[in-house]
Amino acid sequence: MKLSTSLVAIKKISCATPRSNFTDEAIEAAAHAILEIEGTINPIIVKRISLQSYEVVDGDFTYYAAARAREIDPKKGEMVNVYIVEDESEQVISKQIELFRHSSISERKLDITPEALESFLYNLEARIDKLAHQLLEESKAKYNLESENKDLRSQLEQKINPLEIFNTWDQPQLVHKLSQGGITDGKARNIAEAIVKERQKSKFISLTDVVERAKIQMGGKKMKQQKAIGEKLMLKVVDNWLSSN
Repeated sequence: MKLSTSLVAIKKISCATPRSNFTDEAIEAAAHAILEIEGTINPIIVKRISLQSYEVVDGDFTYYAAARAREIDPKKGEMVNVYIVEDESEQVISKQIELFRHSSISERKLDITPEALESFLYNLEARIDKLAHQLLEESKAKYNLESENKDLRSQLEQKINPLEIFNTWDQPQLVHKLSQGGITDGKARNIAEAIVKERQKSKFISLTDVVERAKIQMGGKKMKQQKAIGEKLMLKVVDNWLSSN
């Protein structure tokens, strides 16, 4: 049985140990060291979970350093050196982990000092604050987008088709709307009355149809009809409506 390293994509490896067990500074320094030589002298030991996924058995710190290296430079940090624990080698590799890795860690392991604990808590708090800030910014962006969509819907609802106004609005509404288009109140009332009367026969099919069909009676000895609203006045009114929306 011969042991050899393999290159595995870091994104295919998972780790059960929390990242917060290590400081950001240490991970950052190790990540840059990995990128300098595009590899690590301390391969991660993994076991196969499925055909294309692995889990860390030993080497949690190296894993997080390699993952950070990939974030910094996806091309150089894409792959990492690993020992893959297979069924036939699991017992022997586990023994070597205990003898060579865990024993060396125990030899230099120190009691946790108040300073180290404070540093760990500070690092954890900083990561929580960063995450909270990201969530807040995402929430603000979502709220702003919803607000903009609401304003846009409101604006679109206000942009009513001029022909629809002439076909559906009642007489007082028409008088008010025509006045907004630059027509005097008296003339607006006459036009609105003529439009409402004519559309009772049939709906208008175009603005030109409104101009041609809506008539008002002119006084004098000889009563005669004329257009309630001419072409030029119609264009002026509609232009004012569209400009004000």
